[in-house]
This record gives sequence, C-alpha cells and structure tokens, in this order.
Amino acid sequence: MTTSATDEVYYDPWDAELNANPYPMFKRFRDEAPLYYNDKHDFYAVSRFDDVNRALVDHQSFSSARGAVLEIIKSGIEIPPGSLIFEDPPVHDIHRNLLSRAFTPRKINGLESKVREFTAKCLDPLVGGGRFDFVKDLGAVMPLRVVSELFGIPEDYQNRVTENGDKFVRTERGGQMTDNPDGPITDGSLFADFVDWRIDHPADDLTTELLNAEFEDETGATRKLGRDELLMFMNVVAVAGSETTTRLIGWAGKLLSEHPDQRRQLVADRSLVPGAVEELLRFEPPALQAARYVTRDVEFQGSTVPGDSAIILLIGAANRDERRFGEDAEEFDVKRSPRQHLTFGVGAHYCLGNALARIEGRVALDEIMNRFPDWQVDLDSAVFSSSSVVRGWDSMPAHV
Repeated sequence: MTTSATDEVYYDPWDAELNANPYPMFKRFRDEAPLYYNDKHDFYAVSRFDDVNRALVDHQSFSSARGAVLEIIKSGIEIPPGSLIFEDPPVHDIHRNLLSRAFTPRKINGLESKVREFTAKCLDPLVGGGRFDFVKDLGAVMPLRVVSELFGIPEDYQNRVTENGDKFVRTERGGQMTDNPDGPITDGSLFADFVDWRIDHPADDLTTELLNAEFEDETGATRKLGRDELLMFMNVVAVAGSETTTRLIGWAGKLLSEHPDQRRQLVADRSLVPGAVEELLRFEPPALQAARYVTRDVEFQGSTVPGDSAIILLIGAANRDERRFGEDAEEFDVKRSPRQHLTFGVGAHYCLGNALARIEGRVALDEIMNRFPDWQVDLDSAVFSSSSVVRGWDSMPAHV
C-alpha cells in the first residue's frame, strides 16, 4: 500500500514537533503504509525491519554516493572525496579498509582503560554536587576525547572539533542541513594545521599511519591519501565517532530515570549492562533514518519505487517492528533477548566504530552508576537537539 502526503499518515523529516515523538506515527507506517510516498517533498520511505534491512544491504540499488541525508540528495551537490559515509563500493571499501586498521579488536579493547580514565575525569569532580548533566558533563566530552586519542589530536583542538561538527550537523528548528550558509558538508580544514604539523612530527597515532599508508585506489594506481582526503577522513570519524555515543548517553539518562526498577537491576547486576546498551541503541537510535538515492526501479510491498528517486530508510521504525522484536517491541526492556537492530546499519556501511561505541556506552553506564546509583532527570531543563540527521539531547540534567 502506498499513501500520499495528503492522507492522514504523514512523515516529514524536518517536522520538529513530529520528531519529538515519532513512534506512534512509525507504528502506523508499519501497519498502514509500509511503502510511503511524500508528494510534498518527493521522497519514498520504508519502515518495516526487513525492508529497511534489505535497502541498507543493497548498495547497488540504494546508493550513498549522492549523500545519505535527504536534503543533500535532493540538492544534487557534489560530494567531496574521502567522505566515507557518502560513498559506495569500491571507493568506499578502499577508504574503509584504510580506517579499519585503527578499529581492530585489539586496538579497540586496548582503548577501554582510556575510556574509563576519561569518564572518571568527567564524573569525579561532580560527586557530592547533587546535579549531573548526562550530555554536557559526559556525553559531549568523553567520546571526542577517545577519538582524539586515536588520531593523536591535541586537547586544544578538541573543543574546535565539537564546535565545527555541531555547525554542520545541527540545524535551526525545522531546518535543513542545506540551509547552512557554510554548506551541508565540512571540508575538514579544521584539522589542516594539525596535519601539517604532524607531517613533520610523526607519532604513534592514526594520523601518522594514514599519512604514510599506501593503497591501490579505484583506478588501480598505488598512492597515498591526498591531504584533502585525509582532512575529510578525520572530520567524518571525529564527528560520527562521537555523535552516536553522545546521544546514547543522553537517552540512557532519560530512559533509566523513567524506568527506575530497571536502573536498580543494572546497579545491582552489572552483567546486565551490555544488554542494556543494546536496548538503548535499539529503542532510541541516534539517527532515526538514513536516506539513499534509488538507482533503478525497485519493488516494495507490491509497488514500484522508480529509479532516480530518493528514499528514507526509517531505522527508528524498523527497530520497533513487532515482526522482528515481538509484540512488546514498543517497550523498553534491558533484559530483552538480543536480536540485531539497525542502529549501526548493516552491510557495506555497517558502523566501523560500533565496538568502540558499545564499550563507551558500557563503561559510561558502569562509572555513572558507581557514583550516582539513583537519579531523576530534570526534563523541564533538558534541551532537545534540532536536526534531521541526529535525534537526541544537547542537555539532559539530573538530580543525583
């Protein structure tokens, strides 16, 4: 069944009021309009787990090369090289393989002590103060420090990275990324001085490794990364590598405040924490949706999506699909039996940093509960982030 924007079932990715609580509408999509067409903004959308999963896997029919954000796809802007999440194989695979050397299990597990150290440094000064902001005091700080540790980025650059990333990801309420006067995609020039300095001062970090790495590109030529490519790489990883965990920590504060019985179970039994992280990621994914350019005619639910269309893959809807997660899919349950969700994607674009994000979420929850086993969030003072790309909180203060 297909429905138009004039019908009662409706989704607009820039509707701030709808995105504050999109899940009742998402359920209606799954039940009434599993293939949806919005004639106002000219895009299709799928909402059931199997359909979203299929589109994420099939990068040949559902391309990221024109962007993975609806307004960027619709704008037709040129995507700069090295933007990884806006690439298709084989170029994407070549760039991903270069970065993957930093995300081996050994290297990621070796970062856990740093994650714990950075988390403790954020939390220890707050003990006894009676108040803690899950995002400002921890979520917006620790993940970026971990990414900076990977790249060898000095501390004085880290605040500039946060400000720069926010400038491109955040929008005015109801706005689009293409409204940004600086453009919707940063060129990574923020890191230029650091990279130039690192060329003359090599170190044991990912930046030096990427500067020296030789690879065979899509033309068959053996070469090193160009400076502009490396700058884009660093920006993509710095922003994307911190954004997921920042939102995860904010949602953890809210959901575990609203479910105190489950929070008490976690405090008492830390073996439940990894499962709780998965449930948080499933229940409130930092990105509600991913957009793709449709390269050829494809069928969903007995209807055709024509080639040269834009389609939104509603990850937030798929993650609560009763067909996948059972009749209680709309309930938050830290003891839920694990099943793969789509928060980190799947296929060629499966999040390279997923293991690190999971470690950061687990350690953050563990260290928070060590110091603040009981909390009540102050929703009246919380600040919801405004973007069609990420969904979460810029501030989630709590009484502890």
